Amino acid sequence: MRLIAPLLLLCLSLFGLAVHAEPVSDLYQVREPVASQQPEERTQALNRALETLLLRLTGDRKAAQNPALETVRKDPQELISQYGYEGQMLVVDFDPVTTERTLRQAGIPMWGANRPSILAWWLNRGNEGASLVGDGQDAAASLYQAAQNRGLPLRLPLADLDEQLLATPEQLTSAQPGALTQASERYAADALLAVDAAEADGKWQAQWRLWLGDSREQGTVEAADNAALADAVLLAVSERLAPRFVAAPGAGEEIELEVQGANLARYAELSRMLEPFGARLVSVEGDRLAFRVNASAEQLRAQLALIGLRELPVGETPAGAVQPAGQAGSPAPQLVPRSNLLRFHW
Repeated sequence: MRLIAPLLLLCLSLFGLAVHAEPVSDLYQVREPVASQQPEERTQALNRALETLLLRLTGDRKAAQNPALETVRKDPQELISQYGYEGQMLVVDFDPVTTERTLRQAGIPMWGANRPSILAWWLNRGNEGASLVGDGQDAAASLYQAAQNRGLPLRLPLADLDEQLLATPEQLTSAQPGALTQASERYAADALLAVDAAEADGKWQAQWRLWLGDSREQGTVEAADNAALADAVLLAVSERLAPRFVAAPGAGEEIELEVQGANLARYAELSRMLEPFGARLVSVEGDRLAFRVNASAEQLRAQLALIGLRELPVGETPAGAVQPAGQAGSPAPQLVPRSNLLRFHW
C-alpha cells in the first residue's frame, strides 16, 4: 500500500505520450475460412485457429507441437471464450488470461501485444501494370487482413504521386532504404518494410526487406495469389521479429529497472509492456519508477525502445528530471554500478 500515494501523484501529469509501437488489436481473435458449418469442419477450423494463435503469440512454428499443449490441441475450446460465423468465416475469440496462463505453465516464450508498427511500401506488379498499395485502396484490404492474421500493426503510405514515383522495383529491392527513409518519416512507424511483388506464370513472388533500428532482414516468398502472398510475407516478418521480443517464463535474469520521466499514461503503457517479464513495481519517487523484472537485458532493451525510452548510463541524470521531494538542490548520491541495473528515461 505504500505505493498508492506516489502513484496518485502521477495522475497530475496526464500529457500525451507520442509512441510508435502500439498494442495489436484483436490479438486473440482468429478468423478461419470454412467450407461449411458442419461439426467436423468446425472442429478442424478450431484446431487451425489454435495453431494460428500460437504462431502469432510465439513466432515459432513448432510451438503448437509442444507436448505440454497436448490437452488443448485435442480440445481447443477450453481456451476459447466464444466463436461464431461470418459468412464463410469462423471467428474465434480466445480468452487472453487462460491462454497466457496455459503457455506460461508450458514454459513457452510469448510475444506481448505491444509490437513495432510497420510501414509497408508494397509494390504490386501484375499484368495491368505496377502500383504502390496505399491506405484506403481496395488492394490494401488483403495486406491489413494478413497483418491481423499474423499479429502485426501495419501501416500503409498514402501512395500519392510522389510516393508512386519513388517506389520503384530498384528502390524497393535495394540493400539500403535510401529515399524511403525520409519519405517514411511522416508516418512515424518503428519499422520499414519494402516489398516488390510480381506476378508471373499465374503465380506471385515477392522480395521483401525489413529495417528496424540496426536490424536488417530480407527474404523471398511465393504464393498462388496476392492475398496468400501478403500472408506469407507478414508471416516471415513475424518470425524474424519475434526472437527479439519474446519472453520465456523463468528465462533470463533478475534485472532492476529504473525509469525516469513517468506520468500515469506512461506508467500504464510501461506496465503493459513489462507484463510478459513478470515485472514487479517496487518503488515510486517523483517521476521515477523502479521495477524488478526477469528478462534478458537485450530483449528488455528492444522492448523498451519501442515506446521511446532511452538508456542512461549508471550515474547520469537526464536533463529536466524531476527530483524526489526534499532532495532538490542536494548533492547527487554516489552510485555504485551494478551489472543487473538498467536505467532508462523518456
